[in-house]
Amino acid sequence: MAIFGNIETVKGQINNPKFDKAFLYIEKLQDINSKEYQSLINIELDNCNKIVLDENCFVLEQAYISKDKKDCFFESHKKYIDIQYIFDGTEIMEVENINNLKTTKEYDETLDYAKYAQSPNSSSLIIRKNELAIFYPNDAHMPCIKVNENKKIIKAVFKIAV
Repeated sequence: MAIFGNIETVKGQINNPKFDKAFLYIEKLQDINSKEYQSLINIELDNCNKIVLDENCFVLEQAYISKDKKDCFFESHKKYIDIQYIFDGTEIMEVENINNLKTTKEYDETLDYAKYAQSPNSSSLIIRKNELAIFYPNDAHMPCIKVNENKKIIKAVFKIAV
């Protein structure tokens, strides 16, 4: 089941040392004097930087323009748990159990990725600046959806080994 909220709320719900490096990194992203903050604030639109934190965790720093829902899709992963942290902006992320969705692209082990059709029964989360959502392998998630208009989003997506 997906977990979402600010870092303090989420940390209070997770007791797993695999998440520690990601949570520490998120705290650094909230410090305007940190190198992590400076790296992400200066990321160019449509860029993605991969930073390995340890053998169980890496982060993808990215910037993009949010999309219309019709241009988005559900995805899931088997090898990694996603932590999607909004550094700047607001977007909608939908979530649904993978068993309730129609697969449109079978799982690709190399990419750790399966794709699903949209669903009228999914749950919508509005994730704002300095908030995050955690998606487990059974949580198909559809991020990047615009709230009212297409706007720039700066995000850090952490991948935690299952």
